[in-house]
Amino acid sequence: MPDSREQPVSSGRDDLYRDPHPPAAFRFDAAVAAVFPDMISRSVPGYRFNLELVAAIARRHVRPHTRVYDLGCSLGAMTLSIRSALAGMAERPAGVELIGVDNSPAMIERARTQLAAFQSPYRTELVCADLAQIEPTNASMAVLGYTLQFVEPEARAAVIGRIHDGLHPGGVLVLAEKVHEADAGAEALMTELHHDFKRANGYSELEIAGKRQALENVLRTETVETHEARLRAAGFDEVVMLSRHYGFCLWLAQRCEKTTSEVD
Repeated sequence: MPDSREQPVSSGRDDLYRDPHPPAAFRFDAAVAAVFPDMISRSVPGYRFNLELVAAIARRHVRPHTRVYDLGCSLGAMTLSIRSALAGMAERPAGVELIGVDNSPAMIERARTQLAAFQSPYRTELVCADLAQIEPTNASMAVLGYTLQFVEPEARAAVIGRIHDGLHPGGVLVLAEKVHEADAGAEALMTELHHDFKRANGYSELEIAGKRQALENVLRTETVETHEARLRAAGFDEVVMLSRHYGFCLWLAQRCEKTTSEVD
């Protein structure tokens, strides 16, 4: 019987930036994969809440005999949350296929271990590939969880466009991203609040500074307005921010219920 309380398996504690030497550029390598659950839960405000929110969205929007894409799936936490939510429904949507994609072999390897720890009525496939290689099809839901911020800015519109085109009418994209403020004062406040969050979760000043340096020119944030304009330009007719914790936002973007021919 499937376990409706699927949770990621345990991992090590994130102490990757305790070394006082200048850090190398951030990479989703084996060292990061080994501590990733601890890293993201202690670094991203609202992360656990957003896992539950994604599950709630899946229960409302996933349709029978369609696909769900977790793009930038890392260790599969979003995939597990969605799969568990669907399996726990009184009327389960039949024939749903879940596809997790990540370009880090270390992440995919650990994700396979996590997914194998739980039985599920749903076929789940993990693919090690770059987002540029993926063209979603037959999808009722897609998730980009803290992923687009690592994509080259000039390639982001194409990624969003392919997701939109791969969704059925009425299908949804869940986009979670770190953002920055256009106003310097507001951005400074958000940064300090985020650092306070990390301090409260046990990170030292050295670790906070080291992680920030490692992510420079690797994680490139945009404003709320830029994200929402891109989603609408891709064809999403409903764009709603459902969650914001400091500079970390989650949107639900829905493709129009009718096709162009039906509208005409």
